[in-house]
Amino acid sequence: MSVPGEFVAKSLAIAQMELKKLFRDPTELFSRAVQPVLWLAVFGQVFSRVRGIPIGSVGYLAFMTPGILAQSVLFAAIFYGIAVIWERDLGVIHKLLVSPCPRSALVFGKAVSAGVRGLVQAAIIYLLALVMHIPLRTDPLAVLGVLSAVVLGSALFATFSLIIACIVKTRERFMGIGQVLTMPLFFASNAIYPLALMPPWLRVVAGFNPLTYLVDALRALMIAGAPASHSLVANFLVLTVVFVLFVIVAARLYPTLVE
Repeated sequence: MSVPGEFVAKSLAIAQMELKKLFRDPTELFSRAVQPVLWLAVFGQVFSRVRGIPIGSVGYLAFMTPGILAQSVLFAAIFYGIAVIWERDLGVIHKLLVSPCPRSALVFGKAVSAGVRGLVQAAIIYLLALVMHIPLRTDPLAVLGVLSAVVLGSALFATFSLIIACIVKTRERFMGIGQVLTMPLFFASNAIYPLALMPPWLRVVAGFNPLTYLVDALRALMIAGAPASHSLVANFLVLTVVFVLFVIVAARLYPTLVE
């Protein structure tokens, strides 16, 4: 088998191992459906009555639905690293590190499993939008693009979470840092308001926030006529480059978990 083939095979083996945990206890994913319901049913209903938000011809509920999907992806993936700390404490990491599996394949496999978890969040949001009569694009190419963006975004933020876990090494510190990061990442993006409403300094911060590009890609794919800050190609390119960089960093830091 070629080197790329071996890498893919080993990554998929790690992803399969991670997904078995999900299938044994899927309650975590369904419990995360509560937050999108609250955002769309409460926050969205209130702010849909506000006038003057520059969102073009689309309604506010439709405008924020991709942002809530991106938020769900972020919140589910950002705490992914705590499972790695648990694995370290149980001795699982030690066994993985002495296996012939490359560190990059270990990280990439975990990222793939996080991407599959993100698909459940996408299904929940689509069902909510259907129930609430939010007009979304349902043509196959658009839906495929949404699923691709969700997988990539979930993998990116899960890998970022793994980097944090490798640095802090304890569950208590990780939970504190995770909680500190989630809301700034969310509000310093275009998830619930367009970049045009931001002051200049916050717009600069949003430009360095990967969530901004995930929301922009999802909005272009999910909502016909929604305002976009970047092209679809640019959004996917930024997300891919950041993900690859995170995988490289996480692969170098991964062995430090057991030091």
